[in-house]
Amino acid sequence: MPTPATTAARHLVVVVGDVMNDVVVRPQAAVDVATDTPSRIEFSRGGSAANQAAWLAALGASVRFAGRAGAADAAEHALALERLGVDVRLTVDSAAATGTVVAFVAADGERSMFTDRGANRRLSAADLESLLEGARLLHVSAYQLFEPQSRPGVLALWEAATRVGIVTSVDPASFAGVRDAGREAFFEWTTGARLVFPNLDEGRVLTGSDDPETIVKSLLERYPVVALKLGPGGALTATADGGWVQLPAEAVTVVDSTGAGDAFCAGFLENFVRDETLERCTAGAVAAAARVLGQVGARPQLEEPLQR
Repeated sequence: MPTPATTAARHLVVVVGDVMNDVVVRPQAAVDVATDTPSRIEFSRGGSAANQAAWLAALGASVRFAGRAGAADAAEHALALERLGVDVRLTVDSAAATGTVVAFVAADGERSMFTDRGANRRLSAADLESLLEGARLLHVSAYQLFEPQSRPGVLALWEAATRVGIVTSVDPASFAGVRDAGREAFFEWTTGARLVFPNLDEGRVLTGSDDPETIVKSLLERYPVVALKLGPGGALTATADGGWVQLPAEAVTVVDSTGAGDAFCAGFLENFVRDETLERCTAGAVAAAARVLGQVGARPQLEEPLQR
């Protein structure tokens, strides 16, 4: 009988991508342009890939994370992920600060982000060595593909995973990033991916369609598993062999949508690496997203607050 250790190894997810300091701004009144608006401002840890790794670990998956952070707070970021159970491979950058994003959260929970990617831009092939041992799946946040400096190392890791039969997965991460890079470039970078996790805006840019079913069918021509995040509309997921699942979002009072898509990916992948059904993967994704929507901040609440 397999031991827990060998079972975990067969289920290991390697996540590569960004780690950020999040500044979440929630106005407490109508925004008064060019003067003061009373607001709640909170500091937390973030980054799409780091959030995904955090949620994978919180949901019980075996996960290894690789990224790059500034010297001033790299140890703090690593410790926060380690406390959740993540195997952290975080490179310390002495020349660039950890990336920072200011998330402006509107009254309906939707957010707009103002981003300084900092040390994330400098992720290199040397930062990604010896990551794949024991891995079942490599998941990449496309933010690192959009950056010319970090892209070569990530693509080399992607190719190495493909050569040895490790499943690859990608989150497009930013419709602006996909739009600016061009969808053909994105398709080329993610050749061989088994799973893709676009939201509706990213799906529109990737396919040219506004219709969720058309988006999914179009992407199935390139990716065997498509999980389309529909925000308040829930999710539409499908497989190239005919699987098709549509689930509504769970009823929740939306506090902050930051990180909901990251938790969605984690909820799906945590079930996927255990060979669960498409229905179960989708339900896990929707449930994880709902947990984030009901809280401030993008990470599991098991973490200690970021002190500033």
